[in-house]
Amino acid sequence: MQTVENVFAGIDPAVAGRTAHIYENMRRVVPAFKWPRYAADIDAILRLKRERNAVILAHNYQTPEIFHGVSDIVGDSLALAREAMNSRAKVIVLCGVHFMAETAKLLNPERTVLIPDPEAGCSLAESITGADVRRLRELHPGAPVVTYVNTSAEVKAESDICCTSANALKVVESLGVPEVIFIPDEYLAQNVAAQTKVRIITWKGRCEVHERFTVNDIEQLRETHPGVAVLAHPECSPAVIATSDFSGSTAAMIDYVGKRRPKIVMMVTECSMADNVSAQYPELQFVQPCKFCPHMNRITLPKIRHSLETLTHEVLIDPSVAERARLPIERMLALR
Repeated sequence: MQTVENVFAGIDPAVAGRTAHIYENMRRVVPAFKWPRYAADIDAILRLKRERNAVILAHNYQTPEIFHGVSDIVGDSLALAREAMNSRAKVIVLCGVHFMAETAKLLNPERTVLIPDPEAGCSLAESITGADVRRLRELHPGAPVVTYVNTSAEVKAESDICCTSANALKVVESLGVPEVIFIPDEYLAQNVAAQTKVRIITWKGRCEVHERFTVNDIEQLRETHPGVAVLAHPECSPAVIATSDFSGSTAAMIDYVGKRRPKIVMMVTECSMADNVSAQYPELQFVQPCKFCPHMNRITLPKIRHSLETLTHEVLIDPSVAERARLPIERMLALR
């Protein structure tokens, strides 16, 4: 059996001493053979955070060595948007994808916001442009534009209000209108439409991870894991949502697990999230249909370390765009 002493064999004793407690928190989800590769970077990142007066925000889809190893604030996109404003740190490092870093910058224009890999994109954000939004307004005059946060600042700047998967229904119904344009996630829009009388005008954007899940995936896992609780992200298709036991944002899924404590859990979402939650609830069994987000996985410990060492890559937004893009986010955050 692998002991902590064996895991730290060959690692600088000082680094081992400073990081042993961190490994203990994630030993269930981080294989022992990987730890020597992580320990030095984690130790350096923790030091650099102090030196740079930096805070690390990590999305729920970040891998366990980031999520449990170096992050200060974790959560879904709504939680990260809120918490970014509450930190007093001079530097914000966003461990997620580019639109999240842009959102942090929009809400913290005077601070330095870094993303460890600027190529960490999003299929939803790339599915629509500001020009597309203007065209939709022409086709549907008078309909307000509700924009999912998984979009660029350029698209947000053409919008009336933003939403996340956690508050999409609330945002749509808060407007008090008979119809809205909901962009860019087609499946999320359809899943919201099923819960409201508001007419939803959709766009054909999809998450390249969640669109790959099928009803067959769920049915096969139900056969091999009787009694499994199936929790699906609302970016999945309506058919997948209908086959699941619960649908909600990543934060809502974590809350469900914490309150209900199902013995067997399947999270129909990005793979790393189940690893992160299982570290918190070791008594539960997590089964994974396992589909990784290639963009989220571009963020690594060495890149975070380099980002803090060199203060790259800084997120900058044209002031004329930022001023307009900030308003729909602030309108969303003002909803309670």
